[in-house]
Amino acid sequence: MTVERALAVMAHPDDVDFGAAGTIAQWTDAGIEVTYCIVTDGDAGGFDPAVDRGEIGAIRQAEQRMAAKQVGVDDVRFLGYPDGRVEVSFDLRRDIARVIREVRPQRVLCQAPQRNMVRIPASHPDHLATGEATLCAIYPDARNPFAFAEIANLEAWSVAETWVSGLERANRYVDITDTFDRKMAALHAHVSQHPEPDTLEPMVRGWNGANALAAGLAAGRLAEGFWVLATA
Repeated sequence: MTVERALAVMAHPDDVDFGAAGTIAQWTDAGIEVTYCIVTDGDAGGFDPAVDRGEIGAIRQAEQRMAAKQVGVDDVRFLGYPDGRVEVSFDLRRDIARVIREVRPQRVLCQAPQRNMVRIPASHPDHLATGEATLCAIYPDARNPFAFAEIANLEAWSVAETWVSGLERANRYVDITDTFDRKMAALHAHVSQHPEPDTLEPMVRGWNGANALAAGLAAGRLAEGFWVLATA
């Protein structure tokens, strides 16, 4: 299958960078046009009480756009749902289906709708809701021309394959050793989220090193893991 366009749907700014930035750098290097759809502005994030809470959303949007550029992504869209209160609503399903119809991706990357029982931070309630809403948007909403009258002006679209991030299991590993520096550059763009930035790389290197070992790669390699399924 030829992949020309890919869409990543994530709950918060920085979710895509923790889970998949190394892989996305490889996709864009291969000529795939990647779009980010971020459901919230991350306005419940941050660590500095001196920062006006009303400014956090705009700060995090800017950080995500800067992070995206590190891995070759220019199209970043925000849906504006409230951080910490994402639900699997018909409105969210419709809004994600709209983006799918606009972008017309052969591949969608989304978060797991099932709780990760090994690493609980992967299963923020917003992640679970965004993952479920995205899978609903993939099937049946985006492909059904009669699903939502509000987006009937957009041609229905079927997504050929979906990559799920954040599960405790994987059926596809991507060796990101050569793009790990760009993944870290993307993560370091989220300045408002990291009070101790020097601890970030060892943590992420540990996660990706464990993935590489699970994939059977040589010691010292780094990998991101996904559950990939056909959704056409």
